[in-house]
Order: sequence, then structure tokens, then C-alpha cells
Amino acid sequence: MDENKKEHHLHIVLTTQQYQLLCCQAKECRLTKRAYLARLIGGRPVKARPTKEIKELRTEIHHIGNNINQIARSVNAGIAKPEDAKRGLYLLDQVYELMFRIANK
Repeated sequence: MDENKKEHHLHIVLTTQQYQLLCCQAKECRLTKRAYLARLIGGRPVKARPTKEIKELRTEIHHIGNNINQIARSVNAGIAKPEDAKRGLYLLDQVYELMFRIANK
């Protein structure tokens, strides 16, 4: 059997507080406790998954970005109207506001 494929079992004792913290952190990352600990030991990044609200804000920013790109195309084609520029600035302001909300989570 390949040396890297061997399984080694480990028994550890945690306090209630340590166990609860492990459970909470693993759940935030949507990993099992075993997978969470294995990543930590392996030095791999362990990040909490974005919340539903953050995902919705990202989607909203993406849609706004698409609208801004459409305005930019019309400006580059020379068919934009002054209202288009105002709309583009308004949409950029919305993006900054949403990014501010995300940053403060």
C-alpha cells in the first residue's frame, strides 16, 4: 500500500469550548470537522463561505456592471445620450454603496 494512502487515526480531547469552536468554524466553511482539521494541518486555506446576503449583493453588483458595460459600449459607438452618462454615474454610485455594505459585514 502506498505510504501516502495509509490512514492514521488520532484521538484528541477537547474542552467543550474548543469543541464548540471547532464545530462552528467547520460549519462556517461548510466542511466536516475532519476536513476542516485536515486543511489546517496541511496548511491549506480555510475560509468561511460567503453568506446568502453577500452572494445576493455580488449578483446585484454583477448586474449593475453589465448595465454599465452597455452604457460604455454606446458611448464608444458614439450613440450615447447625456442621460446615459448620468445613468452610468448613478449605477457606479450604487456599486460603491453595495461594496461599502459588503466591506462592513
